[in-house]
Amino acid sequence: MNGAAALVKTLLANGIDTVFANPGTSEMHLVTAFDTEPRIRSVLCLFEGVATGAADGFARISGMPALTLLHLGPGYLNGGANIHNARRAHAPMINVIGDHAVSHRRYDAPLASNITALAAPNSRWIKSVDRSEDIERLAHEALAASFGPAPGPVSLVLPADTAWNKASAHPVSPVSRPALRLPSADEIDAAVAAIRTAKKPVILINGTALLEDGLVAASRLEAAGIHVLTDTFVARQARGAGRFAPDRLQYFAEMALAQLEDVDLMLMAGTKPPVAFFAYPDKPSSLVPEGCRPLSLGGADTDSAATLQALVDALDAPDSPPMPGFTPPAAPTGELSPGAIGESLARHLPEHAIVADDGVTGSLAAFLPTAAARPHDWLMLTGGAIGMGMPLALGASIAAPDRKVLCLSGDGAGMYTNQALWSMARENADIVTVVFVNHSYRILNIELYRTGAGNPGPVSQGMLNLGNPEIDWVKLAAAQGVPGETAATAEAFETALERGFAHDGPYLIAALVPG
Repeated sequence: MNGAAALVKTLLANGIDTVFANPGTSEMHLVTAFDTEPRIRSVLCLFEGVATGAADGFARISGMPALTLLHLGPGYLNGGANIHNARRAHAPMINVIGDHAVSHRRYDAPLASNITALAAPNSRWIKSVDRSEDIERLAHEALAASFGPAPGPVSLVLPADTAWNKASAHPVSPVSRPALRLPSADEIDAAVAAIRTAKKPVILINGTALLEDGLVAASRLEAAGIHVLTDTFVARQARGAGRFAPDRLQYFAEMALAQLEDVDLMLMAGTKPPVAFFAYPDKPSSLVPEGCRPLSLGGADTDSAATLQALVDALDAPDSPPMPGFTPPAAPTGELSPGAIGESLARHLPEHAIVADDGVTGSLAAFLPTAAARPHDWLMLTGGAIGMGMPLALGASIAAPDRKVLCLSGDGAGMYTNQALWSMARENADIVTVVFVNHSYRILNIELYRTGAGNPGPVSQGMLNLGNPEIDWVKLAAAQGVPGETAATAEAFETALERGFAHDGPYLIAALVPG
């Protein structure tokens, strides 16, 4: 048994059965090791950012890490943006990065680089397997580190000779998965005491608090007078009719501070104190209002749903009123806008659908009306690095093939990783992709004014405009095996969405919305 086979055996013993791969020469022995093991599903991705984003989506839905297979330092860097997003989502992921053979490193070949230095900032754990006899031990370490206590991406650097050399045969034992931390009695007592003296308390939540049981507890805290807010961007949120829909912390700093006006106590469960996405002239970076007491009940390493339930019990919080069931809204008509798209989604989103949201400005207007859609899960752009939506949708669909997946993407964001469409077609992934086509980096047009950078001239306008030439998304999708259509009115979008959700396999709708 060589090192590659030993790695595959160790992964399978721990339930790792999916790999999103963009391999090169250094990884050939691992590729052929997958060939001998039919229990591992290998998904080819034409760009490393698709592989890493797909592994993120897979983990957010399944709770298990997927493997990515990346080719040396440049391959890792190509996938780095979506590893950053996965780190912010606390999604477990095992990045196997091929490297030159140990004996070849000293020659400084053209693809040589300091992989450990490149990958370390986004890796909870990183080591190079320089001896084949260490591969099972280090694979165990990588798996354990990916699970936490706070889950996240890890990197295992695999030199080519480690993969092809003979490995020691050891019995493979499962990795012990650490449990999320539970709140202590002292933490809950301190929170209850603070709540009882506060005039306007809020609790900011993330993590397990945004799943079914956590939302039930959150609704009772809201009924007890503690306003519940979610982080602006979360890894996964259960939403839809019959579920409590907490308010979302506003994206722009001044709007968030207005939302938090007069708040004198900010509890945090499963998250940390909020900050502005960027610095702006004469605006604060911290979003904890002046005079407000921040009180942490644990970060991403804690079971925030259990924290909320402990607060509910200690406060003897009242039951919340029943949440209304699903009632389809009226069909939108006229001009196609992000709001009209949201209304159509609220009408047609299938039950138990998964939404992968990389629509930036467009999908915000779609987020609000879908709070009353059929029950679904919503996955967000946690790290702010656009180009996540299509890969995230691919991974979510591989993790849950029985659930319809909806991808919301901006046209600028989609062009980072449109190669995901090819993998969707190859895997017959059941995904409807809606691209907000406004021929612009619209969020950057907004930020241009907010940063006070001055009036845009032709050069700056040209750097934020995608309309010359215009991208034909339907042809781009068709070239990669995904059928689709263009919608320019609300009525046309209604029809296209119905057709897309009825279609078995990937489908794309280019939604032409105002710029």
